[in-house]
Amino acid sequence: MIVVSDTSPITNLAAIEKLDLLHLLYGTITIPVAVYNELTPAGTDEPVPGTLEVQTLPWIVTRPVQNTRQVDEILAAQRHIHLGEAEAIVLALELRSDLLLMDERRGRALATDYQLKVTGLLGVLLQAKHQGAIPAVQPLIDQLIEDAKFRIESKLYQHFLKLAEE
Repeated sequence: MIVVSDTSPITNLAAIEKLDLLHLLYGTITIPVAVYNELTPAGTDEPVPGTLEVQTLPWIVTRPVQNTRQVDEILAAQRHIHLGEAEAIVLALELRSDLLLMDERRGRALATDYQLKVTGLLGVLLQAKHQGAIPAVQPLIDQLIEDAKFRIESKLYQHFLKLAEE
């Protein structure tokens, strides 16, 4: 299975010490260089959650995007898409990925326009519960909100709890 990830699923799962769920569910995770750079910013006193992991875990692989022109076109046409999101979408296209991990609404919409299969952090947690990797999603979502400042609308929160049968 080929899975490409944007920054937020990695940082959020690392913040609650559940990054291993990605490895458990998908094996190898591929990230573009822009996502690696977002996760390993130079000159910051406090590292971003996931910084050490993307530098040391063998199952998180960084690959450069080949079609940089397409990345530039996305950035020029999509005002709210950031470099990491654009590179993740293009890399997912180039690798013909089975799944793209992305949380940002606009990035997900664009990825869907490109016919990519996309899931976000909540979808990862739901899959982890359905596969028996975690007993419940609610404590982890609550921990994300508290520790990682993860933003989720109340309606979506309730929807995912219902999907998780919690």
